Amino acid sequence: MNTLAADRFEVYFAEKMWEMIPAIYRHEDGLATNPNPGVLRRLIEIMAEQAALLRRSHDSLWDDQFIELCNDWAVPYIADLLGTRLISAQNKRGRRIDVAKTVYYRRRKGTPRVLEELISDIAGWDGKLVENFLRLARTRHGLDPAPAPLAGRFSSTQPGGWADLRQQSASELAGGPFDEYFHTADMRRHRGQRGRYGIPKLAFHLFRLTAFKILDSTPFSLGNGLHFTFDPSGRDIPLFIRRNRPEDWDNWHSAREWELPGPMRCRLLGHEEYLIKESLVQSLINDHGLTNSGADDLRLFVNQRFRNEGRLRTSLRSASSNVELFTDTILLPLLHGALVDDCGKSVLLEDPTDPGDEASVYVNAGPPEGIVPPEQVQAGQLADWAGNAQEETRLIIDPERGRLLFRGDPVDEDDIVMMYHYGFPGHIGAGTFPRAEVEKCNPTMPELTGGQDITLAHITDDAVVNEVVQISDSKTYTPIVDITTIQDLTLQAANHERPYIRLAAPWQLSTDGLEDAQLVLDGLWIGGDGQREVILEGDYECVVIRNCTLDPGGDTDALGNTIFPLPLVIRGQIENLYVISSITGPIYTEAGGLVEQLTIEDSIVQSVDSTVPALSFTNGEVIMNRVTVFGSIDVHRLQASETLLSALSTVQDTQSGCFRFSAAPSDSRLPRAYESFLFEKDTNHWFSSRKFGQPTYGQLSETAPVDLQRGAENGSEIGAYNYLINPIKRDSLQAKIEEYMPFGLIPIFINEV
Repeated sequence: MNTLAADRFEVYFAEKMWEMIPAIYRHEDGLATNPNPGVLRRLIEIMAEQAALLRRSHDSLWDDQFIELCNDWAVPYIADLLGTRLISAQNKRGRRIDVAKTVYYRRRKGTPRVLEELISDIAGWDGKLVENFLRLARTRHGLDPAPAPLAGRFSSTQPGGWADLRQQSASELAGGPFDEYFHTADMRRHRGQRGRYGIPKLAFHLFRLTAFKILDSTPFSLGNGLHFTFDPSGRDIPLFIRRNRPEDWDNWHSAREWELPGPMRCRLLGHEEYLIKESLVQSLINDHGLTNSGADDLRLFVNQRFRNEGRLRTSLRSASSNVELFTDTILLPLLHGALVDDCGKSVLLEDPTDPGDEASVYVNAGPPEGIVPPEQVQAGQLADWAGNAQEETRLIIDPERGRLLFRGDPVDEDDIVMMYHYGFPGHIGAGTFPRAEVEKCNPTMPELTGGQDITLAHITDDAVVNEVVQISDSKTYTPIVDITTIQDLTLQAANHERPYIRLAAPWQLSTDGLEDAQLVLDGLWIGGDGQREVILEGDYECVVIRNCTLDPGGDTDALGNTIFPLPLVIRGQIENLYVISSITGPIYTEAGGLVEQLTIEDSIVQSVDSTVPALSFTNGEVIMNRVTVFGSIDVHRLQASETLLSALSTVQDTQSGCFRFSAAPSDSRLPRAYESFLFEKDTNHWFSSRKFGQPTYGQLSETAPVDLQRGAENGSEIGAYNYLINPIKRDSLQAKIEEYMPFGLIPIFINEV
């Protein structure tokens, strides 16, 4: 992207210097009889370009005195004035923030607030600091405060004492940043679950994934108007909690579970606490017709905090006017108004009466119901689609599987829309993250909305396809027509949108006799309702697949049907095929297809069938930079850098190309290797997940060899997530924490997701 201002300095200086040249030389430079016409003018333009650079550098000298505005080269000089120790130059954002806030950090050195703030500032992650000496079991003495108010919120465990196991769901908190149990001291060095709890140990729980928001998407329906999945492909995926930390660190408090971008637990979505106030009683009298006797009974519970809805209902049943209190006109407003603000259900679910309060999930059942309010939503396990709920419950959500079940009347499948968050390590594949390329490519056809079927009339209004077509929402589109006579076509999703295209048949993209065509697919998630393909036919000069997901399959939907991979099949002639920041299934040629050069960058290519190569090209050259390949490859010529090949790979022409800072099985046939890691056998534990749809898909695990985690040219991991430089961020964070934490303590780092 061009970052230079439109100052036209090159033109200005070229004209000024051209005027200084004697007129006779200017005249002779433009004569046709001159053996080299225009040479003098070109020389002046080259000098003008350098003069423009000098002028811009001079103008920026004032800005270079300020850390917020200076160029990257000036950051170390400002740091030297402050006497701070610089972190890696590859972590540009963290380095600049470190220098900018050095004085701020030093004034607050050693406080939990600064140590937790460093996680966000230096690494760009979210996290929680836990002082592990507070998690040690001990005998209480007379100077301790009364233990009851300090009991665990979910487990009711008393501080320092035995674990209270009556709340079974609270056991999933054990060992995490929100652990409410207490442990014996462990003096060993930290490794996995060992050595976590000790007096000098500070635990930094790191949340490295990002929660991306999906707005108004189409759910996957099981066909009865009651059963749905949040994921449009029908997969079971965990819902994520949106990041909800205070932007102003002056309002800092230790992070709560519903403020960090992690998987949403059923326990947390179902966490509800109630507090009845006099203002709520008055509201029920004035707006909902509560009688005086009912109000008197309700006032008996004013300012009492109920730990869950069951305890509140039990107390209401003991009232003499319980029949009135349990009518829908009273009970639902009572549950809505009494729900406290700092509980999971209140924070995670959208309140339709408070549209300005952002939440992590909502379900809109369509008119006339609208968004289902929190008092009619219940968390539950829907593994077998059987959920027990209160009579007033309209919707059951299983956040761990991404399923939802309506109770009562079915809803219209065309009207239901949702908002939720999903987790992913980075900007790879189709997603709702910003894409600068889309902002520079304005649509020439009316934008597609509403999840309609895509016909040829939506693509072009002429015999030759020469358009920019944009899908402006995150709905599901099916089916899509074959596109022929492509001359220059861009089919893209709008910025911050992730539409899902479900193919009902193989999708053919053809030039139909035209030559040197251009095709761009950007931001699309493409899947199928069976064994489908994306087929490229004809003659293309350039095909670009950018920030797309061609579903790699390998899972089943909520109906139990297999989700098949969607391969990219080339049957035409392509000069240059680019796959950039994408996730794809197998890519191969057939029926005379040819790709002269295939370039894959920052992407994941997967074949879930061991008999089908992830890449298969008998001709042409394959260039891979920062790519993770699940499956074998069989290509003619290969140039690979920072690429991870997980299975046996065969390159026919080993005299050409290079295999640098990459990894592959040792018995693979590869070109010249340089600083690469050749392993005997790939093992499953090297990756957190190989299943597409899971938040940690394609991410290296902590048990992966160091040669994989730090074997790239920049010292980061090999594979698709190299650009995230997570190992470098980790080193930078550790260096700064050791600088600002109290003397004598030991930091331990725990990756939560």
